[in-house]
Amino acid sequence: MEQTLILALAGAGIVGIIGYMLISGSGGSAKSARVGTYTGKKSIAASLRGGQTKVDESGNRRKQIEESLKKLEDTQKSKKKAAKSINAKLLQADVSMSRSTFLTISLAIALVVAVLGLILGFPILLLAAASFVAGFGLPRMVLNMKIKRRQKKFVAHFADGMDIIVRGVRTGLPLGDCLKIIAHESPDPMGAEFRRVVEAEAVGVPIEICLEQMFERLPIAEVNFFATVLNIQKTTGGNLGESLANLSNVLRSRKILAEKIKALSAEAKMSAIIIGALPIVVMGLVSIMSPDYMTQLFTTDRGQQNLMIGAVMMGMGIFIMRKMIDFKY
Repeated sequence: MEQTLILALAGAGIVGIIGYMLISGSGGSAKSARVGTYTGKKSIAASLRGGQTKVDESGNRRKQIEESLKKLEDTQKSKKKAAKSINAKLLQADVSMSRSTFLTISLAIALVVAVLGLILGFPILLLAAASFVAGFGLPRMVLNMKIKRRQKKFVAHFADGMDIIVRGVRTGLPLGDCLKIIAHESPDPMGAEFRRVVEAEAVGVPIEICLEQMFERLPIAEVNFFATVLNIQKTTGGNLGESLANLSNVLRSRKILAEKIKALSAEAKMSAIIIGALPIVVMGLVSIMSPDYMTQLFTTDRGQQNLMIGAVMMGMGIFIMRKMIDFKY
């Protein structure tokens, strides 16, 4: 009886020890599982926070770029308005002449035409119109032609200048040295403009102010693109060589597009020139061959009225044809 009791007690003790071990093991596993789950959740939260930080950084950079572009657009709109003044046009044409001198020359041309008209006996209305066109339109037309010729020469070599900067930046040269190479190796007017930029930067003027002054002298899209790329790169960072390489490709594409437009619109331009010049040429030939036939157009009131109406209609027609063949790209 005592041996049976001792064996029962021993078996109960062994079962109790085994049950305690099993319970302790399962509790440790559950605890480790809970710790693992918590650790996993913590790592997932950390990764989510890291991703959110990256998204915030990219969003902030995008906002900076948008703000920079908006400021540049507002500045350029105000500059476009100022670029239409006489002082701005004289600066764009690179003419060393003051505004008062230009206005004096315009007035002198108008007076000369008026005196010649009085000597030849032209009617007052026709004389006033001719004086206005000669004094107000002719000097500005010459100035605009000089500006366009200068801008065309600049654009012809500007893409090559961007390639010089790209190669220099990729080989480790600073931007200032690349600008010096363009200033000394490129033909005018591009070489002269970059020399002004280099000289201004040498005395402490920031590069963005130098480019703004260049845009005032050359208000064209190519200079605007170049200034925008450098301003954005300075504000937000990035690969300057790659940005300017893309700009060079854009400039060459624009040049090819301009040549295509010029070729496709040549027929329309020639037709507009012939249509616009034909009435004037015919009137001149008839005046030479039969002066008495054309005299009434200048001496009678009805002839002068018809002449003024015809001049206004011709001007409107030429203006409309000009707008039709003036392609923006």
